[in-house]
Amino acid sequence: MAQQRPPLAMLRIKQVVAQLSISKSNIYDRLNPRSPRYDASFPKPVKLGNSTVFFSHEIDAFILSKVAGSRGANADNN
Repeated sequence: MAQQRPPLAMLRIKQVVAQLSISKSNIYDRLNPRSPRYDASFPKPVKLGNSTVFFSHEIDAFILSKVAGSRGANADNN
């Protein structure tokens, strides 16, 4: 029997703003290579018709990577 994958969850910008607790302009700054706040590890959005969406699993992975980096840096300071 073929194994089924779970459906991909997509988030609109307002949902990403709520999940990350940062502003929409902060998200766009992280995506803009010309911005001093550019973050190459930030998940890239996908254009679907007139909508721009982010994949939920990529946002989750981004959050987990930041948490791991923060905890790793804190462990080094102790």
